[in-house]
Amino acid sequence: MAMVDRDGVVVAANDALGALLGTEPADLHRQAAADLVDLAADGRTWHAYREVLRGRRSRFRCTRRLKHPDGQSLWAEVTVSPVPDSPRVLLSVADISDRRELQARLRHLQMHDPVTRLPNRTLFFERLTAALESAAAEGPSDEDLPEPAYDDDYPPYESYESYGHGRTGRIGLCYLDLDGFKAVNDTLGHRVGDRLLAAVAGRLTECADGHGFTRGGGHLVARLGGDEFAILVEDSAGTEQLADLAQAVLTALQEPFDLSGQRLSVSASIGVVERRAQGSTATQLMQAADTTLYWAKADGKARWTLFDPERNAHRMTRQALSSTLRPAVERGEFALEYQPLVDLADGAVRGVEALVRWNHPQFGTLTPNRFVGIAEEDGSIVELGRWVLRTACRQARQWQKDHPGDRPIFVSVNVAVRQVWDSDLVADVAGILAETGLAPHLLQLELTESAVMGSAGRPLQALQALSDMGVRIAIDDFGTGYSNLAYLSRLPVSVLKLDGSFVRGFQDEEHANPADELIVEALVRLAHRLGLTVTAECVETSGQAARLRRIGCDTGQGWLYSRAVPPEHIEGLIGTAPLPV
Repeated sequence: MAMVDRDGVVVAANDALGALLGTEPADLHRQAAADLVDLAADGRTWHAYREVLRGRRSRFRCTRRLKHPDGQSLWAEVTVSPVPDSPRVLLSVADISDRRELQARLRHLQMHDPVTRLPNRTLFFERLTAALESAAAEGPSDEDLPEPAYDDDYPPYESYESYGHGRTGRIGLCYLDLDGFKAVNDTLGHRVGDRLLAAVAGRLTECADGHGFTRGGGHLVARLGGDEFAILVEDSAGTEQLADLAQAVLTALQEPFDLSGQRLSVSASIGVVERRAQGSTATQLMQAADTTLYWAKADGKARWTLFDPERNAHRMTRQALSSTLRPAVERGEFALEYQPLVDLADGAVRGVEALVRWNHPQFGTLTPNRFVGIAEEDGSIVELGRWVLRTACRQARQWQKDHPGDRPIFVSVNVAVRQVWDSDLVADVAGILAETGLAPHLLQLELTESAVMGSAGRPLQALQALSDMGVRIAIDDFGTGYSNLAYLSRLPVSVLKLDGSFVRGFQDEEHANPADELIVEALVRLAHRLGLTVTAECVETSGQAARLRRIGCDTGQGWLYSRAVPPEHIEGLIGTAPLPV
């Protein structure tokens, strides 16, 4: 202990303080207390100390690392407090080196993975957050510097010492997991699995340390849990540097591992993210890394994939659509438009195809290709498909009522294969036809060629029951999939809808592709021999319509006649002059 006057000068010190500082107590007399215990090292500490001396603060405590004259250093807890009824203050210094060492050991155990001895998830996120903050800042001030970390192996703030040298303001991350690691644990046991993880950790560390990937900044290799690892690169030099690191990791891991005579080969999938630190958070960076790792897995594994903002924006939009799709049906955000199906012989409208639109409050009007796939994945296609079917049948019946003297037009509705498997489609159709009063022959259900290929069991029974009911079954996009003609004789199909790729080849006589015409003509003849009618999609010119009519195609659909339009526009096409042929 020492007594200090209001000017910060030692007026008396005990033997213990002299021993702690390696000098005689008398030699401390008249010395500045701040110099003895390093209280002027940073502005914040110095300000707090001066406030106690001036009587404006009752107590102050800090931790300091002091050097003994023999060269050894020690950690000391310094306390400064006023002496009651005296103009002096009491300076107390306690040696806490043993406590500090114990804390460092406990921290190391807490912050490291026992299997690989790498930093764990907690230390990784601490380091990542610190790296983002330091890289995004212009430079840390003394007041902002935290106390030195307890962990001597991976101090989060070690790069402060070289601040201003090689700083790029960028940060990079390779986030990886092992492909098929679960099979190793399941077949060889967790002991072998742990040995493999430790060996992988060694190779990752060698890649990060030995190939010059981290020049200009610090780095950290961590195990985040399970078979997930991360390599953090501070002050990265750009995406090329991270790509080189990821490729080096893939190459290193492809070399077989010899684990006590057990020879194993593994691969890894890696998500790579590299960006400016400013404006980024640890959560955002890890979300991007996790997404990119998923892409690497989805693209075939055993590869690295670089984060793509555009692809991520599409994913985020898809996720937003998925989360709001089911409630959107209840909120009435969907609407139907109808595209005419025109008789190529006389130009009369024979039917319409119902096409669903989603009037999304955030993304505007969305066409089916934006959300039907999502609806099939999460099962909401069943509810949505039921709504489309009911709405289309009700509209077709209303047209029939409004034009009693004209030939009624049929309505064609697309059906996803999941509707056949996950719902009682036959009962749904029968109930809706009864509810709306629409005759079965005025309803056509369209299924894609791939959906009906190999149909057996429940799907085939459903199609047969619908056909027996009088509903027409159409194969959509015919010619783009398997084009296995054998199933046409087994399935209760009434209509083939030729894919638009065939029709696009019918641009004009001068640039015509003879092969396209021969294929379409053969398909039309075969369909007619089987008792089927043929509809050509994507008819855009009168020349295409004329060639399709000459070949013998029955109906056409496309922009030559009309785009998909609201139901009130179809009103004017029923019983009026024929459309162009």
